[in-house]
Amino acid sequence: MAFQSIKQMLEQAEAKNLPLWETILEDDIASQNRTREASFTQMRYFWEAMKSSGEHYNPMDRSNSGLVGGDGEKVRLASGQGILFGGDFFNDVIAEALRVSECNACMKRIVAMPTAGSCGVIPAVLLPLVRERLFSDEFIIQALYVAAGFGQVIATRSSISGAEGGCQAEVGTAAAMAAAAVTFLGGGTNQMCSYACAMAISNLMGLVCDPIAGLVEIPCVQRNVIGAVNALSCANMALAGVEHKIPADEVIDAMRAVGDTMSSDLKETARGGLANTPTARILVKELIRKNQYHSDI
Repeated sequence: MAFQSIKQMLEQAEAKNLPLWETILEDDIASQNRTREASFTQMRYFWEAMKSSGEHYNPMDRSNSGLVGGDGEKVRLASGQGILFGGDFFNDVIAEALRVSECNACMKRIVAMPTAGSCGVIPAVLLPLVRERLFSDEFIIQALYVAAGFGQVIATRSSISGAEGGCQAEVGTAAAMAAAAVTFLGGGTNQMCSYACAMAISNLMGLVCDPIAGLVEIPCVQRNVIGAVNALSCANMALAGVEHKIPADEVIDAMRAVGDTMSSDLKETARGGLANTPTARILVKELIRKNQYHSDI
């Protein structure tokens, strides 16, 4: 994709009098030198893989470290018992984010959108929406193009790598992509999608990447929940007419600047943040003892 800014992407959609998703699709076709059907086939493949990762969740699975697994089922059961706050849909989003992220930690098939560490965010909002609103697969695929367009600009102007920009670059970007997609599904304008994207990034700006033992498990799995809930709240604000005073492109640039100034200890090195707490160090030693991890920490 060739878009260098959200502003350019939205202006092109307006100039061509095309839906935003179609503008992004056309750009994908041109930049990747492939047919329209080939592009759709790939996006359908991604959507089917997302559905599969949720459907084939096994609450008995555990990651090799033993640190992750089964939490998505805990939320589902507690929601069914009526002991949680927020309603069925809200808790379905939480459970889905956990399920898909746990699948990643357990080395199962997921869609890295935009990364494996943030793979639970977009499915967590789209899958429950399909179950509640009965959106068609074709409509969801259009929303995925919207998400991809915003994600591409973020990757171009900033970063989607935790090692480069912290968790704000991974879960923050996933939340921004999801927020734009949900705003589109809700009938929001292109500008509303931009507001939702900007709000989602702003809310998670400065989030560090501090995985315990360097594994994409703790706190990564639970941060996918925060990314999904953040995306929904930002989409709702945008759909309600709430604006973000800082343009999305400037927010993306600010995220890059924050990532550039962030200590390397807070960017996927397992040397700072939660990874450097006393309990985390104990967990690392236990993993070393079990031959599940090798480190000089």
